Amino acid sequence: MNILIVGCGKVGSQLASTLSEEGHDVSVIDRNEKNLELLSDDYSGMTTVGVPIDQDVLKKAGIESCDAVAAVSQDDNVNIMCSQLARELFHVPSVLARIYDPRREDVFSHFGLHTVCPTNLTVGAIRSALTENQTIRTINFGAHTIAFNLIPVPDEMAGKRVKKISERMEKEIFGVIREDLEIVLTITDDITVKPGEMLITATLMD
Repeated sequence: MNILIVGCGKVGSQLASTLSEEGHDVSVIDRNEKNLELLSDDYSGMTTVGVPIDQDVLKKAGIESCDAVAAVSQDDNVNIMCSQLARELFHVPSVLARIYDPRREDVFSHFGLHTVCPTNLTVGAIRSALTENQTIRTINFGAHTIAFNLIPVPDEMAGKRVKKISERMEKEIFGVIREDLEIVLTITDDITVKPGEMLITATLMD
């Protein structure tokens, strides 16, 4: 994929370096040339110094041939403006913006912009870790975050069907991990669980 990264801070530089190592054609824009030094020694993509919301700078960085743009600078307004330009002017198929202010994330998501909010992700993960003490994995879909938790099948629930367990625990059970590590999704199958198995629960965090 041809991917443009706007912002070369800690996140942008690591993202660009990782994508480059995976074989993608990566281009990075940052208004501060010194930030480009954060890129790994193995980074083989393009770098452009300039104001990211300048159309000429975006063109120089190769946005016209991009498959995806990730706006991850430290300025919410810059990220939003870059995302809008990428989507509406340059018609980039996949565009994502990092938004620090959680109060703004939902607003921009209504405009059809895909956003990631580190504040919501962090707060949700810490809250779950403190209150539930479970193994947690989070996935972001647009403006929302879904947490997947692994919970051992409670002794009193062994031999019962997933639907009944879900009702009693008041949690949506996404799947079951068998003792042989096989994963069985419960979306269409109301299976019976056994001792030693793990429940995969899914919770909308924001």
